Parts: sequence; structure tokens; C-alpha cells
Amino acid sequence: MAPTTLARMSGFIGITSLNATGRDAYIIILLRSLRMFTAGIPSLILALFFSSLDFPDSRIGVFMTLTLLGDVMLSLLFTLIADKLGRRRILFMGSVMMACSGVVFAVSENFWTLLVAAVFGIISVTGADCGPFRAVEESILSGLTDEKTRSDVLSWYVTATTMAGAIGAEVAGRTVHALEKSSGNMPKAYHTLFWGYAAFGIIGSVLCLGLSSRCEAAGEKRAEMRDRGRGDGDGEEEEVLLEAMRPNTTDGFDQERDNVGRGANLRTPSSQKNQSYFSQISKTTRSVMYNLWILLAIDSLADGMTPYSLMNYYVDQKFHVSKAALGDITSASQFLCAVGAVFAGPLARRIGLINTMVFTHLPSSIASAFIPLPSSVGWTVGLLLFRAALNSMDQAPRTAFIAAVVKPGERTGVMGITSMLRTLSSSVGPSVTGLLSGSGNFWVAFLATGICRITYDLGLWVLFVNVKVDKDAGREDDNENSVDDDAWNGLLSDTESDDSSDVRKSEENKV
Repeated sequence: MAPTTLARMSGFIGITSLNATGRDAYIIILLRSLRMFTAGIPSLILALFFSSLDFPDSRIGVFMTLTLLGDVMLSLLFTLIADKLGRRRILFMGSVMMACSGVVFAVSENFWTLLVAAVFGIISVTGADCGPFRAVEESILSGLTDEKTRSDVLSWYVTATTMAGAIGAEVAGRTVHALEKSSGNMPKAYHTLFWGYAAFGIIGSVLCLGLSSRCEAAGEKRAEMRDRGRGDGDGEEEEVLLEAMRPNTTDGFDQERDNVGRGANLRTPSSQKNQSYFSQISKTTRSVMYNLWILLAIDSLADGMTPYSLMNYYVDQKFHVSKAALGDITSASQFLCAVGAVFAGPLARRIGLINTMVFTHLPSSIASAFIPLPSSVGWTVGLLLFRAALNSMDQAPRTAFIAAVVKPGERTGVMGITSMLRTLSSSVGPSVTGLLSGSGNFWVAFLATGICRITYDLGLWVLFVNVKVDKDAGREDDNENSVDDDAWNGLLSDTESDDSSDVRKSEENKV
């Protein structure tokens, strides 16, 4: 009885789905957990580090802004070329860059040198994972899973990494406090922390070496085509296409289409050749994503208007609580975010992705608007914790929804653009709060946040509740007897060699 109960519990909270996905999923989750754990180091000490070097406040502000803008542009570039260059290579390069930037910060005190290192090393100035790696990792996890396991695996991805971020922030704070007490030379103490940051980058690069070819775009294609071959009578023709793909199994780039292998009209127009290094986002995908991007930008703007730092500032100004109490509130909020995310997968299986996103996020949005209303610290903290408990439950279903409504070959690019838009919108939020909350009217910012978040929730419900998401969702209904030009352009982008040309001609003749 006990083993049966344990198995049911494992299936309910998604452990069974995670185990079925395999080792790659565990490595991806561990990789981002490591990155989130270390993100607390620069976000906590960067301003203090520059202050100890006697940099003026204006220069510190410029550093933060330029670093954020550089991270956004670099992230967009990396996510667009990830499927062509190789997703594992992007993640490996990111870890190596993280290690290199940590070394630069550990040995240098020159402003411009540190700025270059922060941009190319994608140093987080906010404590969030603002680089391209989350988009790439979510694309990998979406490809490793199916419609039955995707929400569960992505929920654990959010849960584990949120928990790692909370622990990392706590550890970083205590480490800084200990170094301040034991060392009279503060710049030297901060340099020591950045050596630790570099060490975590090296560990991350080693983890990347354990990822298999299933993580690549071509690996997704081969796995799905094998599954189709076992499920219908077209296995022989699909094997023909698999053979054509084998030269690009690691770094190949392709676009998913229905009915691959049912007969083909293969074309490789030269006009597409110059774009083969970039993920091609189809018109059908854009028509869906434009509406979602607008709504996500509104939601991110709201989150940027009242982040944890400004909520702590509001509570401090209104109730004059201790800094230790503020830290406890933040840690408890992040812990509840992590716990709540565990149940997003089971709920999505029962009521659907969009329903889960709306019905968990809407109460959190309403709570955001009412935070200024209580006159006691207890009720205020209660609203903050209630908001936090539901705030992250839409993340995994949102990623699963995007993965389902776009073509597999477009996932990395679409998720990269989504991440960029969310980061840009969020960065505008604090400025909007400053404009709205002048003369002590901080409550206006919370009200505006609630209105924006409720607009996002209702917009999701109206625009997407009837969108069908199943095993065939996200694939454009192209002609049954054709393979899209972009797919073969991606598959044969490296066909300058005679061998690849011969493969293509052979496959055309066979079909």
C-alpha cells in the first residue's frame, strides 16, 4: 500500500514525469539552480563594491543601465542563433563567460573593463536570470517532453530554481556580513566573492558537458520522427529523412512541420540562405505571439513597478520594521513562490494551461492592488505572502503553452524574444513607480500594478482560452504533400560539401 501511495504522490507532483524525461532534464534544472544561486552575489554587492572603489552614484547608475541593455541585446542574439550554433554550445559558452567575468571582477577595478565583463559575462544586477540561458533551457525542456509531461517538468524547473535563488540570496548576505566583520579591506573582500562566482561558472561548464544530443533541435526532430514511424506505416520514408539529417545531429537547425515523410516537394531557395543562421518565425506563430507578447509586456511592467526591493521599501517606510524582518519577509515570499510552483503542473493537467495561468494569477493580481489598504503590518505581510504564494504558478504553464502553440524549431527564438520583451518592460517599471508615487502617494503604484496585472489575466482568458493545445498544437497545417522550404534550408544549410549534396539528391529521387 505504501509503495502504491508513494507512486501516486510522485505522479501527482510530477516526479514521475521528471524521471521519464531523463538525465538531461536534471542537468538543465541543476544548471539553472546553480546560476540562480550565484546571481545573488553580484546583485547584492555590486553597488557596495563600486562604492568601496569611490565610484560616484551617477556612474553606478550608468553601469546598471548599460549592463541591462547589453544583456538584453546579447540575449536576443544568442537565442536567435542557438538552434543553428547548438544549444549545448550556447549553455557551455554562457558558463565559460560567467567564469571569465568573475575572474575579471576579482582582479580588476577599472570601470570600463568591469562594464565589458559585466555585459559579455551577463552579470545579473537585479538578482534575476536576465541572460539568454533560460530561454534556451526552456526550449530544451519543451523538446524533451510531450504534452503530458511538459507542465510537470517545467514546474519543477521553476520550483527548484526559485528555491535556489532564495537560498543563494540568504547565503550571499551572510557571507558579505561575515567578510565585513573579518576584513578591514572591503574591496579585497568583494574580490574574494567574485572568485567564488567564477568557480560556480566553471562548475556550470562541466555540467554542460553531460548534456546529450537530445537537447539539440535536430535531436528533437529525430526522436519525434522515430515515434511517428512506430505509430504509422510511413517508417521507411521517415528513415530516408532521418538519414539526410544525420550530418547535422549536433548543431543542425530545422523547422517542425506536419506530415514529414509523407512525400515531399523539396526546395532550397537561395533567398533563404542568408537567414539560415537564425530561427525562422512563421507568420502563423507571429499572429499568435503578438497578442501574447503585448499581454506579457503589460504583466512585466506591473512586476517592475513593485518588485521585492520597492515593496520592502514601502513596508519599511510605513511600519518602520527592522531590516532583519524585511529579509525574512522576502525569503518567505520566495519560498512560497517555489512551493506554489510545484502544484502548477498537476493543476494544469486537470483544468488546462490557460485556466491555470488565469485562475492562479488573478487572485495574486487583486492582492497586489490591496496591499496599501491594511493599517497593520500583520495584514500587509499577509497580503504580500498570499500574493507570493500564487505569483509563480503561471510561469510553467505559460512556457508549456508557448511550447505547444509554436513550432519546435521556433521555440528557442520565440522564448528569447519573450524574455527580452519581459526584461525591457520590467526595467521601465521603477521609473513609472517614481512618477506615480510622488509626494508620498506610493499606494498609487500598487493600484496601477494591480490594474495592469488584472488586464493581463483577463486578456489571456479572452484571447487564448479557446486555443486548442494538444499533441498537434503549434504545428502549422501545411500541405500534406510538402515539406516547408525553411525546414530543408535549415537541414541543408551546411551542404556545401559534396557528400551532403549527394544525400539531398538521393532523398529527392527516393521520394
